Amino acid sequence: MSIIKKIVLAEDNSILSLLLKFRLEKEGYKLLIAMDGKEAIELIELHNPDLILTDIMMPFISGLEVISHTRNKLNLQTPIIVFSAAGQEEMVLKAFNLGATDFMSKPFSPNELVIRVKRLLL
Repeated sequence: MSIIKKIVLAEDNSILSLLLKFRLEKEGYKLLIAMDGKEAIELIELHNPDLILTDIMMPFISGLEVISHTRNKLNLQTPIIVFSAAGQEEMVLKAFNLGATDFMSKPFSPNELVIRVKRLLL
């Protein structure tokens, strides 16, 4: 019996969160949803997920700070996929420099996300 992979999704857009939760749970993953970066860090510390999906621009703590905390404070090598609105190249480069694994520009295809998630969680 395979172990269900846990994913923390940090996204302040509740409609997008629900869509991604539905789509990824249909694939057999367990989604833990954070509405902001502070909540994301709490979920990561509590559940040690197999993958982290985070928006860059969020209330309280940004996705960049979530990446930094995960890599530097928690010393986790958990794969991190970052999303951001198009036209934020500087933020994307910062995300990769902090340790992001992959990047997707918003709006993106949930089907493409599923493929990227599966590839990282083989």
